[in-house]
Amino acid sequence: MKISKKHFYLLIWVIAFALFIAMPSLVSDSRLKILGKCLSLGIVALGIDLSWGYTGLLSLGQGIFFSLGGYAIAMFLQLNSLKEGIPEFFGLYGVRELPFFWEPFKSPIFTLISIWLIPGIVAGLIGFLVFRNRIKGVYFSILTQAALLVFFNFFNGQQKLINGTNGLPTPNTTLFGMMVGDPIMQKYFYYISGILVIVFYLFCKWLVSKRFGRILIGIRDDEPRVRFSGYNPVLFKTIIFVFAGCLAGISGALFTVQADLISPQYMRVPFSIEMVIWVAVGGRGTLIGAILGAFFIRLGESVVQGLIPGGWIFIQGGLFILVVTVLPEGIIGWINNGGPHNLLTRWGLIKRFIATYPSLEATKNKEV
Repeated sequence: MKISKKHFYLLIWVIAFALFIAMPSLVSDSRLKILGKCLSLGIVALGIDLSWGYTGLLSLGQGIFFSLGGYAIAMFLQLNSLKEGIPEFFGLYGVRELPFFWEPFKSPIFTLISIWLIPGIVAGLIGFLVFRNRIKGVYFSILTQAALLVFFNFFNGQQKLINGTNGLPTPNTTLFGMMVGDPIMQKYFYYISGILVIVFYLFCKWLVSKRFGRILIGIRDDEPRVRFSGYNPVLFKTIIFVFAGCLAGISGALFTVQADLISPQYMRVPFSIEMVIWVAVGGRGTLIGAILGAFFIRLGESVVQGLIPGGWIFIQGGLFILVVTVLPEGIIGWINNGGPHNLLTRWGLIKRFIATYPSLEATKNKEV
């Protein structure tokens, strides 16, 4: 019995969801943390795909917003672990009083809001200042990378305020009545990461299916025409850039509580470029490709680094070259455009030619 394409995809989703539910029972706690971190990165990849794949805004500075979300949750956990006084690292630099901007992070409600609101505000300021001057294309990418370097140097040098280059560890304190480092709590973080990936994917899918999504695609393909049609591209680009920043902050917070540390290294240029590679390999403008690219590439990095330290950078470079030269629409884009069918068709033609080649030779000899 032949299975329809719709039923085939439904079967894939059912299998994937079943594996997601059962994974905590199939792998060790350390491997589950790796899977949880890979899932959380799918959220920031969704934001990049919305801004780059649908709107044409290639940001090389998403590490800013990712790290801001991570620092917000780490500051809360640092303060929550104390019965009195200030975090221990302050004593190393002679600080005796808690800096004023730490005070609000004693509140869990403020922290839950700040992990997406602060990155969103920063993204809104950067985006509005850039878009109102009609800066786009490669100039926009350069400016976001320059902003990333500014934030990296600032956070890296603030030893007395946020522990500088050492970053902020997430102490094993209580969160919602449970210890953060407890395997059960880490299992909850894994499930929360997966559920939020699904929720944000469905929301993004709904968003791009409406007029808003068509306007984003119009801005990507022909911005002057969108402007002449009566829409303000600055507003739409700022909204989508803010939303991508919020997603990055949520992703950074979930990643931090599972990685046990946030530091300025996540504001380095290579990490933000790596995010773009996830989307490019998975499939730009497909949403699901961004999630799969982030998950499997990051998971592959963890596996390869354990087997061949330092070898992943060569594999990652090879993947990017493969996408640029052979699969410009990414793996999911290649599949959606009938790539596997075309490949099988070509293989069938090659096999048919090989099968008929001896008979052609025999006919030729007979004629001679």
